[in-house]
Amino acid sequence: MNLNVLEKEYDKLQQKYGAKGLNSIYNGGCSENPDICFVFMNPTGRNPASQKDWKGLRAPWIGTKNIWDLFEALELIDKEIYEQIRSRKGSEWTEEFAEEVYQNVKKHRYFITNLGKCTQEDARELPDSVLSKYLSLLEKEISMIKPKVVILFGNQVSSIVLNQKISVSKVRKQCFSKEIGEEKYNCYSVYYPVGNGRFNIGKAIEDIKWIIEQECK
Repeated sequence: MNLNVLEKEYDKLQQKYGAKGLNSIYNGGCSENPDICFVFMNPTGRNPASQKDWKGLRAPWIGTKNIWDLFEALELIDKEIYEQIRSRKGSEWTEEFAEEVYQNVKKHRYFITNLGKCTQEDARELPDSVLSKYLSLLEKEISMIKPKVVILFGNQVSSIVLNQKISVSKVRKQCFSKEIGEEKYNCYSVYYPVGNGRFNIGKAIEDIKWIIEQECK
């Protein structure tokens, strides 16, 4: 079984919970035993891969800049690729360039996904009831790729995935064990580093560097 089998389920949920005129966004990167699985919240229409005429990779953060600052600070993306990202407008991302970026993500052995795959027109917050619809699918993703560690961004995603109320500020560098099937995965909650959480990017970088040192060396 591979990740492609989940795409029809994501697309069905897009019609229920996302913008009808946009594609759902899936995932991307190293899908075979990555060092890290990064779990974000949900995509927006700023991602050109959400447009109906896009034929390439439908992965998170295509066409954006700020999140790649995080990966560059973590030395998880090559400098040349990062500089190209910084120099391009969102509309200048081609399907070929998106593939090049995610090949570099794969090279650095991490996987990027969202809990919710339902693309919205804007960056509105989704209720827990919607994001929870995706939990079993995320668990299937994790069980398929088998990462060394799972990093969850923000209070809402962390609380839903870990099935308990999480405040990132109170659980920094704290490991949670999540059982999926017969496997257990070490999970950490870190600050959301973009949008309204941009001012916390330094804390996110600090904590992720520590997690990598503990779990991936």
